[in-house]
Order: sequence, then structure tokens, then C-alpha cells
Amino acid sequence: MAVGLLGKIIRHKVVDLWLSARIIETEAYMLNERGSHASLGLTPSRRALFMEGGTIYMYYARGGDSLNIGAAGPGNSVLIKSAYPVTDDVSGPESLAAMLRLNPARNGQPRAPEKLCAGQTLLCRALGLKVPEWNAQTLDASRLFIDDDGYRPDNIIRTTRLGIPSGRDEHLPYRFVDSAYASCCTRSPLGRSRLEGEHYHYLDTDQQWRT
Repeated sequence: MAVGLLGKIIRHKVVDLWLSARIIETEAYMLNERGSHASLGLTPSRRALFMEGGTIYMYYARGGDSLNIGAAGPGNSVLIKSAYPVTDDVSGPESLAAMLRLNPARNGQPRAPEKLCAGQTLLCRALGLKVPEWNAQTLDASRLFIDDDGYRPDNIIRTTRLGIPSGRDEHLPYRFVDSAYASCCTRSPLGRSRLEGEHYHYLDTDQQWRT
């Protein structure tokens, strides 16, 4: 599911506008690996992780909201790490303007579109997604859903997740990035010091749609 979500569009209705962004970066988390919240056990705040697949799990990361979707059994989930704003027949320029207002830069000026959703908390801020409203809820076609407009990434990068503490399975290659948007995600996996085959890999065509 972490790979399958790449290229899909998150659409969230705020008042009378659909705010939309294409998913360009995801991270997978499994029940039995130490980097996941589920590995810490069932608590009221983490109950969504143990509910039916597709249940939304939202939590606060560094003071901001983060969006996860339960997948492939209890305790497993996909973190929607970054996205890219979309304007189309559903979400026009007025929707993008609303997203820019929701998520200004620190100096109060509008962010560049490529940086508007470049990180899990920026993504939620730009789309108006909040923990109290959506944690432990399900997707709803009238308010929040994941759309497929037919786009598929040409190449997908697989690498290690970001921000995993040492000793908590930080080595697992569970981060996936649409290579066409690598410069627009949380942190580009294609930095000058990073080497293909050592720090990241490209998925082959078959793997891209089986992972």
C-alpha cells in the first residue's frame, strides 16, 4: 500500500472547496518492527492502528498533525509523508489559494507550491487535516478521500525512513518516493552524498505495483 498510494490524490473538503495534493512520499510501518507506534502497544491514542484497515490514524509530530492510514492487518500503517498541490477540475486556483493561506511560511509570506506539502505536518496544515477531527475515522467520499486520476510514477525510490531513533529498526528500507518529485519531498533521497545501491534503490517495474 505504501507504494500503491504514490501518485494518488488526497482530497479534503474545507467549507465549499476541495483541497487536493498528489502523494509523492510515503513510509510503511509494521506492527512487529520497533520503528512503529503500534509496536509500543495499544493505548487510547493509538487505537486506530488496531482497527480495520483503511482507518485513519492521526497524531502530533513536533506539534503538528500527521496523517497515517491503517493497512494490511492490525498494527500496520502508511504515513503520508509528502504531497504536491493539485489544481484540476475538482480543485481550481481558489483551492490552491486556500491551501496557501492555511500554510504560510514562517515570515507570513506564501510558500512556494513545491514546498507547501513537503513534510507530514506541512501536508496536513495545507489540507486542513486535524487530529481531533480525523483520528480513528474512516475515509468519506463526501469529505475526505483518495482519488485516482490515472497518474503513475515512472520510477520509485526505496530508502530508509526519516527520524527513526537508533536501535529502532532505522535500517529498514520502508520509505518510498516518486523520483519525479524527489526535490519536493521531506528530504530528497538523491542528495550529492547519497549513492544508488548503497543509500537508496529504484524499484523495478514489477516491484513498484506489488509492494
